[in-house]
Amino acid sequence: MNADALHAAVQAFIADHADFPKNVDHARFDALAVAIAQLQVATIPGQRRLFARHGVDVARITAAAEIPAVPTDVFKQTRVAAFPEALTVATFRTSGTTIGARGSHPFRTLATYEAGALAAGRQALLTSSSPVPVVVLGPSPLEVSDSSLGHMNALFAKHFGEVASDADTFFLRNDALQLDALTARIAALPPDGELLLLGTSFSYVHLLDGLAAAGHCRSGPAVSRDAVASKFAGVRERTGPSRGGRMPLPRRARVMQTGGFKGKSREVDGDELRRLLAETFAIDPRAIVHEYGMTELSSQCWEWTAVDPNAETGILHPPPWQRVIAVDPETLAPVAPGGVREGIARIVDLANVESAVVLQTQDRVIVREDGSFQLLGRLPGAPPRGCSIAIDEMLGG
Repeated sequence: MNADALHAAVQAFIADHADFPKNVDHARFDALAVAIAQLQVATIPGQRRLFARHGVDVARITAAAEIPAVPTDVFKQTRVAAFPEALTVATFRTSGTTIGARGSHPFRTLATYEAGALAAGRQALLTSSSPVPVVVLGPSPLEVSDSSLGHMNALFAKHFGEVASDADTFFLRNDALQLDALTARIAALPPDGELLLLGTSFSYVHLLDGLAAAGHCRSGPAVSRDAVASKFAGVRERTGPSRGGRMPLPRRARVMQTGGFKGKSREVDGDELRRLLAETFAIDPRAIVHEYGMTELSSQCWEWTAVDPNAETGILHPPPWQRVIAVDPETLAPVAPGGVREGIARIVDLANVESAVVLQTQDRVIVREDGSFQLLGRLPGAPPRGCSIAIDEMLGG
């Protein structure tokens, strides 16, 4: 199949599995992964070299497990794309300009990415098809056009949200958290209504710091950005977010949290941050949903705590068009099946039609028999990364 036919086939797979049935069509998944690998070997010189180095004949493989994985660091060193550069419609880049080269993930079309992001986000965050207010603790795509997270946030605002201006949606502007505007936006929402709040771990840390510095509560006056910023002195020495601020959200609010807990300024405990957010927002901790994604991927994994009363906190679920495999960090061989498997994550992502269908990350995971997994953090010695660091830097961490 050519690239357009493969995009259509993956989009059909996503549509057929959008409700996340337990019975995933694994044979169809493997057939698509193999077809995508064949396209990539035919069109990407680096993929051909990778297959040759591993002694793999792409014409003979029959399953995704046979496809060599592309290390995520490759995206920092060379262009990984199955199409000419002139056909690029968008390029997402990894964050962290102060810590070395940025990885780039070019796209000829965003249709497959968007189909998967909407299907998975809807499953993890929403209980109905009715529009809800969407608030983003991040910049609009007009400010940061090369952020995959920014694109996803804007996508959710457009497709899940009520009609609202950018000023009522995105609250990181000109590299500063608009605390007073955010306060007014939240205060205007019905207390018994809904809200979808999207942000990175460190955008929430800075929000908590700002609320505490201002002695803020929902019924109090709005606090200017400058007043809050003046109280951030010494923030680098803190080991966690500040306590004492309050910003109650509508009763049926859902909060998306993404990115790691190790930022440029400090490291925070994930469980403690969840507890503080639940207390500050006056919501059930299970309404805070962690998302896992990266620039080099086109699909995202989610906690299901907000939509499944039996879902465990800290357990991430790949969508049916993605697989996460634990591999040994030394040999990169898959950890033996059966029971709990601990290693670093190798990810098969069908939505990566024209880049790398199988990626090797440096993220430590425990993978369960049902394919869900627990994220343990980065492999020791791996460079810090992720969108959360960029937000931390932008907010002066």
